[in-house]
Amino acid sequence: MGTPKKTLLVFLPTRSGVDGARSIHADAGGSAPSRWFDRPLRRLIRKSPFAIPPLSLMILSSIRVEGVSQSVCDLRFEPFPGDTRWDLVGISVQTGTASEAYELADRLRSGGTRVALGGPHVTMFPEASARHADLIVRGEADDLWREVLTDLRNGTLRKEYVQQELPDLSIPRPVHKELFDPGRYFTTNLIQTGRGCPHNCDFCNVHVLNGHRLRQRPIEDVVREVERFRLHDRRIFFFVDDSLNADPGYAEALFRRITPLGITWFGQATTTLGMQPRLLETFARSGCRALLVGIESVEPESRRAHSKNQSRSDELIGSIRNIRNAGISLYGSFIYGLDGDTLDTPPAILDFIDRTGLDVPGVNILRPTPGTRLFERLRREGRLLFDPDDPSAFRYTFGQEMLYRPKQIPLDRFIESYAALTSAIFTVPASLKRALAAPSAKTAVGIFNLFYTHLYGLSRHDLFRQAEEFREKTILPSGE
Repeated sequence: MGTPKKTLLVFLPTRSGVDGARSIHADAGGSAPSRWFDRPLRRLIRKSPFAIPPLSLMILSSIRVEGVSQSVCDLRFEPFPGDTRWDLVGISVQTGTASEAYELADRLRSGGTRVALGGPHVTMFPEASARHADLIVRGEADDLWREVLTDLRNGTLRKEYVQQELPDLSIPRPVHKELFDPGRYFTTNLIQTGRGCPHNCDFCNVHVLNGHRLRQRPIEDVVREVERFRLHDRRIFFFVDDSLNADPGYAEALFRRITPLGITWFGQATTTLGMQPRLLETFARSGCRALLVGIESVEPESRRAHSKNQSRSDELIGSIRNIRNAGISLYGSFIYGLDGDTLDTPPAILDFIDRTGLDVPGVNILRPTPGTRLFERLRREGRLLFDPDDPSAFRYTFGQEMLYRPKQIPLDRFIESYAALTSAIFTVPASLKRALAAPSAKTAVGIFNLFYTHLYGLSRHDLFRQAEEFREKTILPSGE
């Protein structure tokens, strides 16, 4: 067989936000004391609840092909291992980090290293990605990556590997995590039970990439994976599905099986869970201590405008109270800047948080991700503030820049109102108060709130800087 081929799978962090907690402005170095404070804080944030292994690389690195060895490089924690000769480097590309992925790929290729690009951005923008790669992988790569590794071993690599049909998740594909150092992460216990989303929110690309039909793994496979993972890391489990309660029958059967295992777990669900009493009780009994729920907007017009129809606004408060009363803490994710939002929306968000007692409120700015229906509509309406013909110009930040013009709020007024909203929500006293009031996972709730107090301060700094730049470029009238 000869010497095994060496492959490296690479995860790229964002340059700001939760992966870096730094300004998006290169010259915003700050004072010496602030730099002294920020550097260790960034390191701490990387090892906070934000830091979990990249699931895509966990899945791909679990594929075993004789004659090929795989390694993983998480650039959040280590430099690129350039002293090793790699037969193939695979980079999973998110749209928010596409420019960084292209830069790395170009540098490696100029030195003679073959590069494979895959991930959501490559799937949606294959032609642009192909210019920076020796080969591209389009679609869910569960089976495609095995083909790539086999062809690498045999010397028959193709330029493009395309998923023809969505993978059948009923076929067992055990996930291994031995290549990930547990000491680097809050937990390495990431479990996926299925893919796809039956909803059609225009700002989301999950249904675009993974389909509208729910595809689920056999319950027995998931249970065995939990048992196996627990042997090496007994910390919190994350069930990473976008909506664990989308199929209540499946979810109830799964978590009844999980209950005897005695784990503690976090996950994502819709607020509909608060109206599913049997399933809610099963979640709580099986060890669920915290959930992320997408509230998005408390404005009915905004929910209609963006096809966010899972729950009516008048059901949200009761559902959230029911979930918290079951002993589960909630991270409630809002989006400010939807088309139905006005300057009356921030007070409504504050009132909603107060009435529900949300444990961690997250207030995002609407993000027009290339490839979504929202992006295409804002492009047609001339409301984008970055080059729509260069998808890699889009970047992910922690609410640190405006990427579009809101429909009903002048740009500078929007920035002012968003800054005022986050200032009102995230203070040290408010963070500590929410931690003490949380029904469970009090430490994690406290950490999230305190880190968000810092991160939203960074957001306000960069947004005000952007507003000044807009005025200089006459994007904003001086008196608007």
